[in-house]
Amino acid sequence: MDDSSRRLKLSELAEQYNLQYRGDGDTLIDGVGTLSAASGSQLSFLSNAAYREQLTQTQAGAVLVSANDAEHCPVNVLVADDPYVSYARIAARFDPRRVLNPGIHPSASIDPGATLGNNVHVGANAVIGPGCNIADACTIGPGCVLTADCKLDVACRLEANVTLCDGVTIGKRSIIHAGAVIGSDGFGLAFDQDRWVKIPQLGTVIMGDDCEVGANTTIDRGAIGDTILEDDVRLDNQIQIGHNVIIGAHTAMAGRVGISGSTQIGKYCMFAGSSGTVGHIQIADRTTVNFCSVVTKSITQPGTVWSAALPAQPLRDWNRSVAHLRKLEKLARRVLKLEKSTQGTTEK
Repeated sequence: MDDSSRRLKLSELAEQYNLQYRGDGDTLIDGVGTLSAASGSQLSFLSNAAYREQLTQTQAGAVLVSANDAEHCPVNVLVADDPYVSYARIAARFDPRRVLNPGIHPSASIDPGATLGNNVHVGANAVIGPGCNIADACTIGPGCVLTADCKLDVACRLEANVTLCDGVTIGKRSIIHAGAVIGSDGFGLAFDQDRWVKIPQLGTVIMGDDCEVGANTTIDRGAIGDTILEDDVRLDNQIQIGHNVIIGAHTAMAGRVGISGSTQIGKYCMFAGSSGTVGHIQIADRTTVNFCSVVTKSITQPGTVWSAALPAQPLRDWNRSVAHLRKLEKLARRVLKLEKSTQGTTEK
């Protein structure tokens, strides 16, 4: 995309995204930037009150703000009910990354039994196996491997070196980032006296529409049934999803989350970084699990927030806390003994 196609007047942005503007509507916007670093031709935003001081000093060409913050902005503004959401929508049009044209790279290997729709891009050294069905407007990056019988719905995008194993289905407009592996074998083993016996993983992975899977994330195929991600599930980088997990629509997970096998997670849930679950439990809709917390039992009440991690503190304080924890059992026995003694005195 050339620079001229990305450049828009402030008034044009306001019209296209149904926003109000205040200031010079002829100001040309050709990119985005932070409040502290944006230039006079870039758009910024304020959605966190912690950055309000930066708003008063910004040199941006315009800032997306709420109505309450508009009067404190020294430059042009676009007024939005939710500045962060509006920024997300507008910023996409200023993405400087190259748009890949339809076509098949000469080094790509496509099995004769595979089917490709219209306007598909297949990058260098990609491999598309037998029975794969690639719908219109999909992008398959360099080095991707689709082993067999995979299905990509309309406008999916696979970045470089993504692996889709047998039978994986990806819904419309979904994005799989570099290095992700979808549909590898789940960790299914049975112990027979003195050795492990591998349990065949006979299911696959089914993902809904508008999903996103981060770089180097792995999603295991089901052991008998399927591993399922419903519509609009968003996974960050380096996440592990075990076999037969079901993740409800609009759920989001930050980096290094680990979900053990056969866990069922509701809709609109949020998992912070390095959190996770044990297997075979159920998580109610709109549950939030905080950083480094592990859920060990089913959560049945929707809309609750769970936390199990201790925040960092100075080393001296941490050592003191650990010392107290080590004495906790002894202290508990003393309290129990004291309670029994007190109870006996009261009864007399």
